[in-house]
Amino acid sequence: MVSQEQRRRQLAREKFLRQQQRRTSARRKSRMRNSVIASVLAVIVIGVVVIYTTGALKNDAKANASSQTTPSATPTSKAPDPCEKAAAGSVKKLSWKKEPAMTIDTSADYTMKLATTCGDIDIALKTAAAPHTVNSFDFLASKGYFDHTKCHRLTTNGIYVLQCGDPTGTGSGGPGYTIPDENLKDKSLKGGVYPAGTIAMANTGQKHTGGSQFFLVYQDSQLPASYTPFGTVDAAGLKVLKKIAAAGESTGAGDGAPNATVVINKATVTKS
Repeated sequence: MVSQEQRRRQLAREKFLRQQQRRTSARRKSRMRNSVIASVLAVIVIGVVVIYTTGALKNDAKANASSQTTPSATPTSKAPDPCEKAAAGSVKKLSWKKEPAMTIDTSADYTMKLATTCGDIDIALKTAAAPHTVNSFDFLASKGYFDHTKCHRLTTNGIYVLQCGDPTGTGSGGPGYTIPDENLKDKSLKGGVYPAGTIAMANTGQKHTGGSQFFLVYQDSQLPASYTPFGTVDAAGLKVLKKIAAAGESTGAGDGAPNATVVINKATVTKS
């Protein structure tokens, strides 16, 4: 027979167990609830991230599309080519082993006309002062050596010249022979300046190495007196040179191929 005390203890123990079960169940439910909440929050966070990321990528795509379809600020364009299309024909590949024999009349006046794509350039040649040079140009022009050749170099910084006379267009070509320097004490060369309108021989930097390349001065240029001055460009020809210079050169640094298409369609030397 169970005593009253034993019955009281049993009831107390059962009550304790029921409380423990309720607490355990509550904790389990709480963990489950928290787990569910955490899962939901995770899903929400992931969803937000996905939405943000997707939106960002869409914006990037739009930005990329915009950058590809919308032109950026237009770069400064070079001046338009002021010259005409070159005449039909091709450069002749000619070379000689020695300077041509003297055939000009050194007491007569000679002129040279460069009929270029940019306009005619007429030059009064200094026959008496530079006979070898003028004789060489008379010879080369008669052979069509300069016809269809490009003027390959324009200098717009420091010195102001257009260089021509190289059939290869590279700055290294020549007729196969050289001519002596002449007229280096010309009265036009004052203060180490080659005045605008001068036509002079290019050379390698060494004495007596002129060939067929020459330069036309379109603005007074400080140069040592080591380049044979052999003629003077007329006023109309000087305007042509300034038009070519105004179009600039290809490098933007002041020394390169002219932007203008300068081709000598025909070079003619005439005794006047």
